[in-house]
Amino acid sequence: MLIYNAEIYTIDSSGVIKNGWIEIQDGRIAAIGEGTPETFGADCLDAQGGMLLPGFIDAHTHLGIIEDSIDFEGDDCNESTDPFSPHMRAIDGINPFDRCFEEARTRGITSVASCPGSANPCGGEICAIKTNGRRIDDMLIKNCGIKFALGENPKNVYNGREEAPVTRMAVSAIIREGLYKARRYVHDMDSYYSDSENYNPPEYDIKCEALMPLLDRKMKAFFHCHRADDICTAMRIAKEFSLEPVIIHGTEGHRIADIIAEEEVPVICGPIICDRCKPEMRGLELKNASIMHENGVKLAICTDHTVIPIQYLPLSAQAAVKGGLGFEDALKTLTINPAEILGIEETTGSLAVGKDADLQLYKKGENPLDLMSEPQLVMINGEICRKENL
Repeated sequence: MLIYNAEIYTIDSSGVIKNGWIEIQDGRIAAIGEGTPETFGADCLDAQGGMLLPGFIDAHTHLGIIEDSIDFEGDDCNESTDPFSPHMRAIDGINPFDRCFEEARTRGITSVASCPGSANPCGGEICAIKTNGRRIDDMLIKNCGIKFALGENPKNVYNGREEAPVTRMAVSAIIREGLYKARRYVHDMDSYYSDSENYNPPEYDIKCEALMPLLDRKMKAFFHCHRADDICTAMRIAKEFSLEPVIIHGTEGHRIADIIAEEEVPVICGPIICDRCKPEMRGLELKNASIMHENGVKLAICTDHTVIPIQYLPLSAQAAVKGGLGFEDALKTLTINPAEILGIEETTGSLAVGKDADLQLYKKGENPLDLMSEPQLVMINGEICRKENL
């Protein structure tokens, strides 16, 4: 397939190609060029000067793991029977037939991270998935990290049961205990593999097994935290265990933006278009993303779906623009930045030869972040998921 006569925002070193074309073969981008292509096939599509850009990526959602219009029966987000549960895997709780996947595609969102919730100090494994498919195994891009949570959420869940943790100290202690056990487990495994005659393997521990890729930095540590002090705690724990941290929410990031930037920790910022619904969100400011960006923090913007419905991801970025973030920087928070934060940038997040054909097309002159905008064309892995008025 060939799409031509498009204003291509590659979100790559190629920048903006004012009059460009893109060729798609076997679900991937085969070529990108400027001007008029030399040959036209039967499946060519005239973009009529419209804006072609990568599919959007929401780096923090509960898409499919909290189902739409269903209460307990469709909520598989929090295994709140055990405060430390790294062995829970989001992929095992996602229903790809949830109608919100279609709503995501309708708004040009081609990939998301679907996450366990924040009821537990450690909630489980996050997966990055495409938003098109019938079997989650086929939609999976990669399992990209372990979800931790600091602050108010785990305190509230377990305080009502009179169980630990009921303080921020206990939340951190539970996380440390689990990571120390996993580190010792790895050490004992290494001793056994290096000298099986003198060392026995440790007794199998599914929690420690789940944390091994994290300790090897093959996965990232995603910390739910709103308050500035919780953000600093996340960075402290990450340093103690040589983890690669990512901050989720970062509501008070604007208060310590220079510190976050100095530590080179990325932030998945959001939800933005919401109220200050709990005490630790009283520092919510529309300028949050802009201030962090100005200080050099790598940013993605998220909805935290179902907190904010997934289709309002572009509107969330538009709100950040109102708060001072530049338009092209806002596009990066929905494309290449979340791809890099999730570790999926080799296949998606920008338009470049060899990457998956995850893209969207808007009418000429339309702002893709505007509330009234919807893409005319959406493709995921080269498959047309939406096509209107073309």
